[in-house]
Amino acid sequence: MAETIAGDEAVAGQGQISRWAQIRATLGAWGFMSPAAVLVTVFFFIPVIILFVISLTDLSSSNFSDPLTFIGLDNYAKLFRDRFFPKILGNTIRYVVLTLGFFNVGLALVLALLTTHINRRAGFFFRLVWLLPRITPSVVYVLMWRRIAHQPPFGILNQLLAPFGVAPRYWLVKQPWLFVILVNGFVGASFGMIIFTSAIEAIPRDYIIAAKVDGASTWQIIRDITLPMIKWPLLFVTTYQTLSLLTSFQYILLLTEGGPGLYTTEVWALTAYKRALKTYFGHNQWGYGAAWGFILVIIGIALSVIYLRVFRFNELVQEPKIDVL
Repeated sequence: MAETIAGDEAVAGQGQISRWAQIRATLGAWGFMSPAAVLVTVFFFIPVIILFVISLTDLSSSNFSDPLTFIGLDNYAKLFRDRFFPKILGNTIRYVVLTLGFFNVGLALVLALLTTHINRRAGFFFRLVWLLPRITPSVVYVLMWRRIAHQPPFGILNQLLAPFGVAPRYWLVKQPWLFVILVNGFVGASFGMIIFTSAIEAIPRDYIIAAKVDGASTWQIIRDITLPMIKWPLLFVTTYQTLSLLTSFQYILLLTEGGPGLYTTEVWALTAYKRALKTYFGHNQWGYGAAWGFILVIIGIALSVIYLRVFRFNELVQEPKIDVL
């Protein structure tokens, strides 16, 4: 009997120790997560709530001095009734899809593959060159492009094409989308280039050597080894750059201000900025601009959830193989 009681007490003691270990592990996990949780709460959730509240008002005073009135969903109804709403939505989709596909992922991958298949020092030099647009101040960078596409008889592009019989033209007016995508694309390509280069360099060299021994060509190595091995970096860059492009507008603002003409190159984020912060007819439209901004937040959250589901990012998170008590 005494041995049975002692055995039961030992089992109970082990169970209590196990529970305390689980509690400590949980508290430790929350402790490590708390700084990020605080930052996300302060700089995302609270601003989103404030943005939503403002979108339900008629706030228009630049210094918040005038009284505001809650008007419910009137700003959202006004947004969807705006006759330029379809054009702005189409501009945003065009801007994100073309810039993402051709530059932020496409060109970035090409640059990473090219610079990792040449001399190491030469590859480092070319990657450094492609980083210059990102580290150049936005105003200086856009001024360079405006000088390239300047109206005739000026403009570097006109001067370069004149010997080939191409009539001079104001390229920024004739082909505004081409330059919007180029200006943003050359900046965005550098981010993916660095991520992809790091992923390619991390591939074990044994795989490449074995493939070459088996007679595989460079293209076969890229297709059958490199691309499958950098699957997750490709999906991450696609996700991150999609959300980044949805909210970016500074280069469009500096380059075309949404023109030329009426809403030619104006995207959703730029519209939200103009409605809220730029003077329209002598007053700001904080409430209306907040409605545009809040819809953009909802679109971003929805795309994030879709990407998480479709790309199955949860597969990157694995349970630990060793339990430490």
